Amino acid sequence: MSPTRIPQPEDFNPLKPHLSLSLHYPSPPESTTAILLLFHGLGDSDTPFLSFARNLSLPGVLAISVRGIAPLPPSLLGLPLDSGPTNNFHWGDDLKLDGRTGEIDMDPGYDKVWELVMGKLIGEVLMKECGWELGDILLFGFGQGGGVALGLGSKVRTWEGGVGVGEDEAKVREVKEGEEVKEGVVVGERKEKEKAFKGIVSIGGALPPSMIPSISAREKAKTPVLVLHGSESEYVGEDEVDLIKREFENVKVVEWKRPDDGMPRSREEVLPMMEFFAERLKSGWP
Repeated sequence: MSPTRIPQPEDFNPLKPHLSLSLHYPSPPESTTAILLLFHGLGDSDTPFLSFARNLSLPGVLAISVRGIAPLPPSLLGLPLDSGPTNNFHWGDDLKLDGRTGEIDMDPGYDKVWELVMGKLIGEVLMKECGWELGDILLFGFGQGGGVALGLGSKVRTWEGGVGVGEDEAKVREVKEGEEVKEGVVVGERKEKEKAFKGIVSIGGALPPSMIPSISAREKAKTPVLVLHGSESEYVGEDEVDLIKREFENVKVVEWKRPDDGMPRSREEVLPMMEFFAERLKSGWP
């Protein structure tokens, strides 16, 4: 692993054309001490979330707004089929409709996201090439992007890429059924750093069951989590909150007075998020 250095735009060139992103550096860039990855909602793009990160202006934080891995088809947006690629993206391996509701399935599988974001962006670029650790990285997501952030935090507890591996061993491997896991590592293997991010904020996003490790003896994920949602959230109800609390060790849930999710609109809605960021940024690892 390289000595820690601030990622430069050219460091992300190997991710193209499979993964696109936008960057916002703190002022001055040399003050960077943490990284924030942002994942937009279904049908959005990275640009508005870069503006959100710019407005947050978290001190010492390099914001990386990631674009969904595939555009929505024009037909879903009411556009002619020959309109060409849209600027509205999603995160799933595929687009599926929920057989009960007829709405888009929010858990269509996220193997491609895991490979591109966890394996390439985080494992190869941020960690292997630039020397950062999981505990330096915050995740923020809205809607489907919030689910992606939670899913990465859930699945990383069985990850073997990027941390303490050799120069050409930055690979992804899930812990196998029957292997004993203790304190985040397979018993009998050398323990490296805790497999947890610095923190996760999810607005209106639920943990996708497909991103929960399948091993039965798994420990709870160690990444601290803040979940924000409306009182009549479309995707986050009691069952979804219970699932997040079963899989994560440290979870805070804030239900807004307004019914819908959406991005924070008032000081009352923003305050829990800013307090969470402040707490995580001043804390030690993770």
